[in-house]
Amino acid sequence: MSELFGTLSDGTPVHRWTLERGGTRVRVLTYGGIVQSVEVPDRDGRPADVVLGFADLDGYLRNQGPFFGALIGRYANRIARGRFTLDGHAYELECNNPPNSLHGGPLGYDKRVWDAEGVEDGAGVRLSRVSPDGEEGFPGRLEVSATYTLDEDGRALRIAYEAVTDAPTVVNLTNHSYWNLAGATSGNAGGHELRIDASRVTPVDADLVPTGELAEVEGTRFDFRVARKVGAGYDHNFVLDKGVTGSAEVVAELCEPGSGRVLSVATTEPGMQLYTADHLEGPFGPGDGIALETQHFPDSPNRPRFPSTELRPGAVYRSETVYGFGVRA
Repeated sequence: MSELFGTLSDGTPVHRWTLERGGTRVRVLTYGGIVQSVEVPDRDGRPADVVLGFADLDGYLRNQGPFFGALIGRYANRIARGRFTLDGHAYELECNNPPNSLHGGPLGYDKRVWDAEGVEDGAGVRLSRVSPDGEEGFPGRLEVSATYTLDEDGRALRIAYEAVTDAPTVVNLTNHSYWNLAGATSGNAGGHELRIDASRVTPVDADLVPTGELAEVEGTRFDFRVARKVGAGYDHNFVLDKGVTGSAEVVAELCEPGSGRVLSVATTEPGMQLYTADHLEGPFGPGDGIALETQHFPDSPNRPRFPSTELRPGAVYRSETVYGFGVRA
């Protein structure tokens, strides 16, 4: 089901799609591909919205920096100094996170209005757009889509990405929802318990760009191989043990003991950024949500050792992430 959600200053309409099955309700905006809300029950059957968001379009326009719920592209995470070389050609990107380019630049996919069509008999929506050659400095005309679907019993939200290009380029797409399984307005989420199937992490420099090392998590604060409280101070890419896979595999689980809600994360991607939102301000405070951004690694175009993010004509970029919803007694 689609409804008008608001209008941009240039008159462009923004619509909201509601997906509902099995007691789960998800709302997705055509502006930025934003997941506005995800309503799921707790162990006693009481529903609550578990992603941080806003009731109206103005809220998103006034709070763009944290990328609330957005579809991120053309390149999720950081590219060092906004520069990379592909096939001998040097490309310069906008450095919106000085000295780096972050999440596709100042006018990334999170600030674009997407075309939309319903799928799966109203239980899904397919968003699509054409990212022109040179947009935010990236080469190649990219035809890109993201399909959001609730499964039959409402126990999982699937996001499937596809893209094709007419020239060599780099692509790295993700969703930037902040999860708080106690409820979006319940305050700090640091007491959530998290497990990540990752034996290594990519350490970062002072600008939060990977150094190129793949460091073992054993004996460090990055070891989430056994579930424990999240705490604060994380904005790091975890190297998932499974690597790149053809189908989504479960790589993480987040639990909020008070409500009993459990979020599982399955993905085809080789990495996941854990961001504890320590710098949120305004209507939400530091640490009020936890972002689990499935992705290829930050700065991969400058790191030949990392899994490649290159996409070439004739090939199809495919990526899938599945957020599963459950409860624990």
